[in-house]
Amino acid sequence: MKVFCLGGAGRICREAILDLVQFSSFDQITVADFNEEEGLKVVAWLNDPRVDFVKVNIFDKAATVLLMNGYDVVMDGTTITLNGLSTAWIAEAGCHGVNLNGFGEEYASDELFKRHGKTFIPGFGMTPGVTQMMAMHAANQLDEVDTVRVSHGSYRPIAFSKSITETTTYEYDPNLEGRVVYENGQFVQVPPFARPLEVELPQPYGKNVQYIIPHAETKTLAEALAAKNVKLIKVRGTWPQKNMQLVRALYDWGFMRNEPIRVGDTEIGIMDAIAQYLYNSKEGQETELYGYSLHVEVSGTKDGRQATHTITHTHPASDGSVEGWERLRAYTRNVGIPMAIAAELIAKGEVQRTGVTIPEHAFDPQTIFRALERRGIIIHEHVEKK
Repeated sequence: MKVFCLGGAGRICREAILDLVQFSSFDQITVADFNEEEGLKVVAWLNDPRVDFVKVNIFDKAATVLLMNGYDVVMDGTTITLNGLSTAWIAEAGCHGVNLNGFGEEYASDELFKRHGKTFIPGFGMTPGVTQMMAMHAANQLDEVDTVRVSHGSYRPIAFSKSITETTTYEYDPNLEGRVVYENGQFVQVPPFARPLEVELPQPYGKNVQYIIPHAETKTLAEALAAKNVKLIKVRGTWPQKNMQLVRALYDWGFMRNEPIRVGDTEIGIMDAIAQYLYNSKEGQETELYGYSLHVEVSGTKDGRQATHTITHTHPASDGSVEGWERLRAYTRNVGIPMAIAAELIAKGEVQRTGVTIPEHAFDPQTIFRALERRGIIIHEHVEKK
């Protein structure tokens, strides 16, 4: 089997590739990136005969499709704004695919994937991805589902990479239509910082106020749980408190609208300028606490009794006590590992559906949980019944 790792020089995607080297049965693992210098560094770091590098320019359709031809699956680590293009080229090349973001651009390629008998999974990292598996694990134990509350804490610097900086700006764009909650059969759009809720995450993260975010789970879980009469789905998230304070100030002062300003002879969006500063600043590259934390609460009925399932996850500490999970790597490995697991399962033919397929219809939660446990990422469940 062969896997093409698009955007493979990125900080998250290279961790997914490391996981493929350590756990997968791929015969060829290709790091594909425009940044040849960083891509070759990844190859040297992995030091495995199965790993090679190709330079790819995602804006050159013909060349990109040609490079992908013959691979079983493309593991796409590119940014949100590139996912429409990258998914279209994966479909054109006749490959299976999976990415991290799942913000919706992928569905335009659904028919082409089906025509080629291939599968594409949009959004399979920690969230979206593992969160849907947690919700489905709980929902599968209930006759009806009333409420799903998905929450996560993403503990990383605000601008350790340009794609992460882009994510910050994207999620808190005041005009973003995809920031919705699901209520009684309808998707209701909400503004940034809507519907605050204090959520207690496993230690060392603890309690923090979280807000509605524009993540794929709201829509995919509404589809997957329609037969169980789900009434309410909310997805919330938080970053380190210092990050949240900055984003809130930028939003309150209108910077998040990214309106153009002129500096000398140059016109630039104000948020683009701030993002560039953060990317090149000490403050944008560091944070006090690193890692990832998920919290999924599913309420409903089983045999006429009310039940609430609360599912969380823990991972090796970021304090240097576990090799390979130090500081930022505790975050990047959490995000990258699920995508690598998904790529392996897709390539092995474990997903029966073709076309753009939501994670809930693609994977068995227990299969994902067992794979995560092999990597030291543990799922915890608490059930209350009335």
